Amino acid sequence: MPATTAPSEKLSLDDKLVAARTASIALAQASTSQKNAGLEAIAQAVGTAADRILPANELDLANGRESGMSQGLQDRLRLDPDRLAGLAAATREVIALPDPVGTVLRGSTLPNGLQLTQVRVPFGVVGAIYEARPNVTIDIAALALKSGNAVVLRGGSAAENTNRVLVALIQEALASVGLPADAVQTIDEFGREGATQLMQARGFVDVLIPRGSAQLIDTVVRESKVPVIETGAGVVHVFLDRTADAEMAAEIAVNSKVQRPSVCNALETLLVDTDAAERLLPPVLKALTENGVTIHGDERTRELYPEALPTSDEDWALEHMSLDLNVKVVDDLDDALDHIRRYSTHHTESIVTNDMATANRFLAEVDSAVVMVNASTRFTDGGEFGFGAEVGISTQKLHARGPMGLPELTSTKWIVRGEGQVRG
Repeated sequence: MPATTAPSEKLSLDDKLVAARTASIALAQASTSQKNAGLEAIAQAVGTAADRILPANELDLANGRESGMSQGLQDRLRLDPDRLAGLAAATREVIALPDPVGTVLRGSTLPNGLQLTQVRVPFGVVGAIYEARPNVTIDIAALALKSGNAVVLRGGSAAENTNRVLVALIQEALASVGLPADAVQTIDEFGREGATQLMQARGFVDVLIPRGSAQLIDTVVRESKVPVIETGAGVVHVFLDRTADAEMAAEIAVNSKVQRPSVCNALETLLVDTDAAERLLPPVLKALTENGVTIHGDERTRELYPEALPTSDEDWALEHMSLDLNVKVVDDLDDALDHIRRYSTHHTESIVTNDMATANRFLAEVDSAVVMVNASTRFTDGGEFGFGAEVGISTQKLHARGPMGLPELTSTKWIVRGEGQVRG
């Protein structure tokens, strides 16, 4: 491997991009054991440096409160000892995952004796643009390292102090085990101009992954010259079919909405079949309101649940990221599917039903990255799927879709071995 570099300080953005490219060459040659040693060093650093991380995080939170940051974003921004322990544990889970680099996908020997092999290889340099999510700093760094990629992070002004400390810890951890510290960079100090330059850095950055609001993601997709893996906002639906069990429906709806309302796999719109509305809505909405949820309902919902606030057409496309929930009574499965097709962001949708034919039709016709039957939408998560940490949840269709783990951070190349063959 090339010589290890020390953590970079006071570099220009161009310098950082060049350093990341150089580091990516070293990482592509690193063994699994070397990468795992780096991950263990990162896990130890995150798990034992609360005295460095939490004061910086509290400063970011104080700035957020002063600027009127929503409770949902504050929750995403907040770190505490339990969340730090969770990040360390998630990093160690990545150690246990198979290294995708070098995996043989297919191969053959041609009639002329040429041996063809298609193998997984790192992208090279991964860029990430995200908002108020310091956990993403650790998650992406861990997955990038294990998949042999350098990473350039733009974590946003809201978490700038926290991310500065986290990246410093990561760089120190990498250097301590002989890996290039420049493999993980932050460009937060360059502000929005830095984000723009990152989006234009074709030739230095191989792929760009945005995570955050619909506005941020749309901006990156629209303005980037670097190939983008789109991670979508989460206007997530649960449909209660006419055969749904009331107790199961309530448990799934509450967990989908309440367990962590600020994240992209949280429930935003509950659809209820009109034939079961009188049976299902009272107990389900009662359970939701008892857990602090504010109900926003259409006219038929408010007839059965007068406490609900009225909705407008714009509300159905809204990602609340809070304890607010839209509820609509639909005519039947077709009406539910029509509503989802119109307003879904193609993230996650779930149906609660006891009818297998209805479940199968829902699974076949809903065009989202994850489609569920009788399960909470909160399970759309790389950790829950067994991928360790996740880079994001892709809502596009090319290359990757759904929770993105290690294989989704690799490309492929063809290895051709010959003995002097020439083409006639």
